[in-house]
Amino acid sequence: MRIKDYFGGIGNIYISTKDSTFVVRSLDDILKIISHFDNYPLITQKKSDFILFKQIIHKVYEGDHLSAKGLQEIVNLRASMNLGLSDFLNTIFPNTVPVARPLIENITIPHPE
Repeated sequence: MRIKDYFGGIGNIYISTKDSTFVVRSLDDILKIISHFDNYPLITQKKSDFILFKQIIHKVYEGDHLSAKGLQEIVNLRASMNLGLSDFLNTIFPNTVPVARPLIENITIPHPE
């Protein structure tokens, strides 16, 4: 519950025997999580996925996902994240061109002061 409290009560926590999952569903709540990682950046190559995810969320916030062109742009971004697109999404979006992943350099842990 501490993570939920930390983010002001947003989201839900689901606990199973193997793991726990913190889930946020509203766009406004996702923007709060993004703000946290803007203030406390990831320091590994996972930051590339975060940068792409943030671009996707901002496109959705602007309504770009409501047009075919905007949706394809979002899928292009998604294709560059994690393990890429599923076979299902590759079938539905055959014109997908993955974007270049941001290069994360100077991976150092900043001093807390």
